[in-house]
Amino acid sequence: MSSQRRTPQGGKPHRGGRPTTAKGGAGKVGGSKPGAGKGSRAAKPAKRMPDAVAPEDLTPRTFRLGIIPGATPGRWIDAWKQRMPHVEIELVPISAQEQVHALRELDAAIVRLPVERSGPSSSEAPVGPEPLTDEFHVIRLYDETPVVVTSADSHLMAADELTAADLDGEVLITPLDDVLGPLGPSTTPPNFAPLATTADAVATVASGVGILVVPMSLARAHHRKDADHRPLVDGPLSPVALAWRRDRTTPDVDTFVGIVRGRTANSSR
Repeated sequence: MSSQRRTPQGGKPHRGGRPTTAKGGAGKVGGSKPGAGKGSRAAKPAKRMPDAVAPEDLTPRTFRLGIIPGATPGRWIDAWKQRMPHVEIELVPISAQEQVHALRELDAAIVRLPVERSGPSSSEAPVGPEPLTDEFHVIRLYDETPVVVTSADSHLMAADELTAADLDGEVLITPLDDVLGPLGPSTTPPNFAPLATTADAVATVASGVGILVVPMSLARAHHRKDADHRPLVDGPLSPVALAWRRDRTTPDVDTFVGIVRGRTANSSR
């Protein structure tokens, strides 16, 4: 018998009888994943590119903000000047009784919302804040506590705070620019025509005639040495809000809304 070993077809002689693969064959026995040969790597998912940010409009312009009497937007104005130095902010005084008309000519306004109560039926009686219509966006900011304003030496000033029962029989002066409405039957109306403004009413009660009930900010705005005020704990609150036209929601309006809501310059909306 010949001692020469047989050579497998397509291959070289080998030891131990293990089959060999022809040069250029399919690699390991059992096959491999396509594309997973020596030196290959799994494909990485493509990185998502960040959305492009629109450049800020640095065109010089003016943002017109309406302000009702008593509003104190100081901290918001300071934040605006720091964040938007290229946009001047103009503060436009408006009355609560004509705030809807004023809003149509402004970028935005700090307004008073009506108190939910019925007012006097007389055409000469105060009507309170003008109600806003659906054409405006409204963000309620805070509710103001009402206070009783009277002469500094009035017996009512002996208490730290008052209730409606403490005002029984008191002469209540309600000016034409009133924003709270009537307090109820416990008070007595004056025997003279309604005064035109809150300033006139404060001057009258400071002289010792009657009392006046207004939001605290108005009492502070019309402060006098001969008048003082106390909180009316069960009186009607006066809601204060930021409002603007729905069809004028500009980038500047969005910026001011963000400032009012406490967003920083880097906050997302």
